[in-house]
Formats: sequence, structure tokens, C-alpha cells
Amino acid sequence: MATKTQSAPKSTGADKTKNAAKPKAASVRKTTKKTGSSQSLRTTNHDEIKAWVDKRGGTPATVIGTEKKDNAGLLRIDFPGYSGKDTLEAISWDDFFEKFDESDLDFLYQEKTAGGKESRFNKFVSKE
Repeated sequence: MATKTQSAPKSTGADKTKNAAKPKAASVRKTTKKTGSSQSLRTTNHDEIKAWVDKRGGTPATVIGTEKKDNAGLLRIDFPGYSGKDTLEAISWDDFFEKFDESDLDFLYQEKTAGGKESRFNKFVSKE
């Protein structure tokens, strides 16, 4: 299984002055993992996540019973016609991304299945 990561290199003490004049790299980091003919991508970009979810008719959600006071619980994407009807509660994109950023997560997802169909595979994972 080949892994390809596109991200800015980490700074070391020796290169801090060299990098001081450069603008900070975007917070988007993609990791591509190929398994057969499908690939998984990884991002923290809110616009990219929302566009992927919207394209597939999904909505941001939280697992019922995992929320605490005013904080969203475990994050999920709810797709119409799937089993989340009784276990998921829709939340706003603002609440979703607040919890996403606060939890320091990456969004792992696929564009296409191994068979070439549009994929709904997604997962929230800790940043590497």
C-alpha cells in the first residue's frame, strides 16, 4: 500500500530564520492512500469538507447522547436513506466545524469506490 502525503515540511531550529520571510502554508493536508483502484484523501479544509458532503446530499450530525452542555458530541455525516435516522441529530455547519477544530481532527474520505462509483466513505481521525 503506497502512501503519499502533501504537506509543508516541519520546521527545525536550524531553518526558522530561513522560513521567517515565507508566508505560512495553508492548513490543508492531504494524504492519499491507494488500495486497489480506490484512494482515501485527508483534509481539514472546511470548504472542501462541506462541498464533499453537500455533493452527496449529506448533513452534519452528532451521535445522540454524546453531546455535553452546549458542545456537539461525536461527529458524523448523515446521508438520507441510511441507518442514522434514530441515532443521529442534525447540527449546524458552524457547530460541526467548531467541534471538528476543537477536537483537532482530520476528515478522511474517498471520491470514488474501487468500482468507480461515487463514494460516501468518510471517517473522522486524529491528526497524524
